Amino acid sequence: MKANLVLLPGDGIGPEIVAQAKRVLEVIAARFDHEFEYSSHLIGGIAIDQCGDPLPQETIDACKQSDAILLGAVGGPKWDDPSAKTRPEAGLLKIRKELGLFANLRPIKLFDELIDASPLRRDIIEGTDILFFRELTGGIYFGESGRSGSGDTESAYQMMVYSVPEVERIVRLAAKAAKQRDNRLTSVDKANVLEPSRLWRSVAARVMKEEFPEVQYDVVLVDSMAMHLINRPRDFDVVVTGNMFGDILTDEASMLPGSLGMLPSASLGDGGPGLYEPIHGSAPDIAGKGLANPLATILATAMLMRHSLGLNTEAETIEWAVSAVLADGLRTADIARGGDAISTEAMGDAVVAQLTV
Repeated sequence: MKANLVLLPGDGIGPEIVAQAKRVLEVIAARFDHEFEYSSHLIGGIAIDQCGDPLPQETIDACKQSDAILLGAVGGPKWDDPSAKTRPEAGLLKIRKELGLFANLRPIKLFDELIDASPLRRDIIEGTDILFFRELTGGIYFGESGRSGSGDTESAYQMMVYSVPEVERIVRLAAKAAKQRDNRLTSVDKANVLEPSRLWRSVAARVMKEEFPEVQYDVVLVDSMAMHLINRPRDFDVVVTGNMFGDILTDEASMLPGSLGMLPSASLGDGGPGLYEPIHGSAPDIAGKGLANPLATILATAMLMRHSLGLNTEAETIEWAVSAVLADGLRTADIARGGDAISTEAMGDAVVAQLTV
């Protein structure tokens, strides 16, 4: 297979982890006789510094012409001025809109080797395997916003808006995934308070009844879901929810395996290139120190293989290599739990070594 892959290293630890993920992609290409072409482009804070724009047109054009995109991370305290004209995160929101990436997939799956790294008891988390579908291009993050007044009378607002088609397409995608797994789908909303959630609930119920009657379907309020993720995570298979709720719940769920550094994500749309990234941020406090965990980004390349290139064997090979490295006891600082820790590059070396055995 020939594929054109765009790399968006971004800010903070982004360049370090993307570099290790690229090494894995290169080994996979050689092992399975594929030809991957790479180009790197700007996004986030570094793009603001160099171009004055968190998502330059050149980056947009390259992404649209690619087969898949691998992103590191964006943002950092350097660009945190609330009065700034633009922020790094604006580039991330814009690329989702430009590429129509309406569905964010976040698998929360525990590696047996890391169960004791979780802050929760083994008997609570063992066997957890949840796939979150977060609606990504609607809701409050993209609603009309503004401020009025000044001083003590100043106020701010941000609107949460969802349409019927937006809800239908994400629920359908999640239901199809549920059919390929344990045939269970949970929809999370706040219909007891929010009008957009009431629309979400009614549309989701109709889609499930008319199109997926064979899928076991239930609904949970977002505040209850926040509790259930901590006390009975094994009870959930596929979970679908809106943009803000999905953002918060998946970060909470990321603590089940013990570290944000272990969890990848995929953002998909209707047939265009997908965008793959770790769910963690740019971690500017450890940038350039060789402390970052590259495994989430490496696992994101497995999702890229599976969802954008249709290469399931290659995806499983990458996931196997990560498991093997963990089974050998190798840990970066975030998952070492007081034990010996290896560097970002050393972890990349270990994964590459497993892939070349």
